[in-house]
Amino acid sequence: MKVGLYFGSFNPIHIGHLIIANHVVEYTDVEQVWLVVSPQNPLKPAASLLNEYQRLHLVQLAIENNAQLKASDVEFKLPKPSYTIDTLVYLEEKYPHHRFSIILGGDSFSNIGKWKNAAILQKNYHLIIYQRPEFAITNHPTNKNITVLNAPLLNISATTIRQHIKQKKSIAYLVTDKVREEIEKNGYYK
Repeated sequence: MKVGLYFGSFNPIHIGHLIIANHVVEYTDVEQVWLVVSPQNPLKPAASLLNEYQRLHLVQLAIENNAQLKASDVEFKLPKPSYTIDTLVYLEEKYPHHRFSIILGGDSFSNIGKWKNAAILQKNYHLIIYQRPEFAITNHPTNKNITVLNAPLLNISATTIRQHIKQKKSIAYLVTDKVREEIEKNGYYK
């Protein structure tokens, strides 16, 4: 099976994440997208992160009716912080019949040089990059391992959602109803 790995803190998962994941399934040869909840991104501070199991639960709620999307806790079992290359090696050993691609935004791609074993990632794995307005993707013309998508983008972020919650503003339509209900019920991000 061709699997797209969409790594993220998903703090919280929002409609923008779901649009990207669905677009990859609909417009590439990827058969399933795994939303890989990262317990600790080495390039982001941990202070504002909701517990990883709570974030995983929010992802599960957001995608529960879509068989082509799967919530993954694979990085919970690996050493922290999480490095994409280590996760890929682990997944390839566990699922030798799957082919894995990495789904990332133009913003993340612009920082890929800072990733552990970046050259190996770019050489050995297919990268599916969705455009971001502020981050032109220009250094890939001859790389057949890169697919650039013009997926629909929303100008929302998990940071903005967390700010709305702290300011007691509605997050309706930014996250799924079930995610919003779970956040409100548990008082997350206040």
